[in-house]
Amino acid sequence: MTVPETAAQPGSGVETDTGPGLPQAAAPATPEAAAKAADDAAEAAAGALRPHAEHAFAAELTALAAADDRPRPARWRLSPWAVATYLLGGTLPDGTVITPKYVGPRRIVEVAVTTLATDRALLLLGVPGTAKTWVSEHLAAAVSGDSTLLVQGTAGTPEEAVRYGWNYARLLAEGPSRDALVPSPVMRAMASGMTARVEELTRMPADVQDALITILSEKTLPVPELGQEVQAVPGFNLIATANDRDRGVNELSSALRRRFNTVVLPLPATPEAEVDIVARRVDQIGRSLALPSVPEGAEEIRRVVTVFRELRDGVTGDGRTKVKSPSGTLSTAEAISVVTGGLALAAHFGDGVLRPGDIAAGILGAVVRDPAADRVVWQEYLETVVRERDGWKDFYRACREVSA
Repeated sequence: MTVPETAAQPGSGVETDTGPGLPQAAAPATPEAAAKAADDAAEAAAGALRPHAEHAFAAELTALAAADDRPRPARWRLSPWAVATYLLGGTLPDGTVITPKYVGPRRIVEVAVTTLATDRALLLLGVPGTAKTWVSEHLAAAVSGDSTLLVQGTAGTPEEAVRYGWNYARLLAEGPSRDALVPSPVMRAMASGMTARVEELTRMPADVQDALITILSEKTLPVPELGQEVQAVPGFNLIATANDRDRGVNELSSALRRRFNTVVLPLPATPEAEVDIVARRVDQIGRSLALPSVPEGAEEIRRVVTVFRELRDGVTGDGRTKVKSPSGTLSTAEAISVVTGGLALAAHFGDGVLRPGDIAAGILGAVVRDPAADRVVWQEYLETVVRERDGWKDFYRACREVSA
């Protein structure tokens, strides 16, 4: 398939000559350049503790691009169908297996991908630990081949992180100039027609959030100091994430919220789905840390997921016993951390097999966030549920030991 032409056409109104100091639009990649990029990505991934998605899964992205014969939006590396396949997994006609990056309803992924193909930005919303950042990274990697155009939202994020800043040494020496301007990741994405990411949008101050309104509505970023502007070229879009627990911290204005299409990422619907997610991610993390393989700890993974779901839902899996819920979220991401920590204990201080004693301390740390109230909840759960459950005696003893 021929990749759609990405250069601006005469009379398009897209400013491509941004001049020195401002970001330049990226040139279309040739097949030879794509192959070399895949080789470079594999080399980069081999030496990184946590490679970017486009490096870690470069082989899958290259195979998808080769097999993808569907229409692609301007400057997209893959078609929307191929992007969804990359996230959800599948098998290509040549037998290449695409591993799932997200386990959940297919329609959620399809809506998210379709949003990025329109002029509306995408807001991924959900409780902590529902893979918002993970999905955001993989979407950017599949669409643009680069997931690093990232703004991390915090209470101290300045407006310059969204718009642009200045090299103050050059600013003082030369005055405002293109060479003195330091583009933000969003500005670079606009000029090159790529996907920018904003993490934890609702943690950013309201005035910083509102700097996005003109960018998302007018697709323009004014630079009044230079009497110029940067216009977004086709392919530009933005993915933001926010979690439900931050409502009321820095709530989005109605004007900004209208610029987003909101997609809510739910918690895993079934225990089996959550066990699958935890096992996959722990296996990926474990390989980079040379930890024992996941299958040997499958029983303990299921145990961690069971404990987290029951405390999160306030009822045991069989629906017979109500339990109190602690103050923490007990998310899937926390379950992954507990199991990964347990595997490290098993590898360095045990026989390499994940056992109840290896996960007990991690579960205690995840559940008991409030030393007073949460400890009571945990002790009650241990005595009324865990103690009486068949096959859980070793786990009960281990938990009692670390809770003493």
